[in-house]
Amino acid sequence: MHKKQQGDALLFDRHKYTWLVIGLVVTALGFLLMIGGGSEDPAEFSDAIFNFRRLTLAPLLVLAGYGIQIYAIMKKTTNLSEKEKQEKPPKSKPTKKN
Repeated sequence: MHKKQQGDALLFDRHKYTWLVIGLVVTALGFLLMIGGGSEDPAEFSDAIFNFRRLTLAPLLVLAGYGIQIYAIMKKTTNLSEKEKQEKPPKSKPTKKN
């Protein structure tokens, strides 16, 4: 069996990986901000779970992180192999007709 030779182009380039890592960090930060707010005594209710950080900021960071990750995945890859670069004809500028 022979494997089909494919180009050397990678699915993700350096910029895509950078955006993916940024998205993961933002998502993790959102989840970390949700932690806590409980009270030491289970019979006592703590209003700390309803503060701005846990109710608004953290979920927005999680959604922003997911959005960044989706952007990183959907972004067009600029990493082309040498064969693909040679096969594509150079772009020519359209000429104006008078």
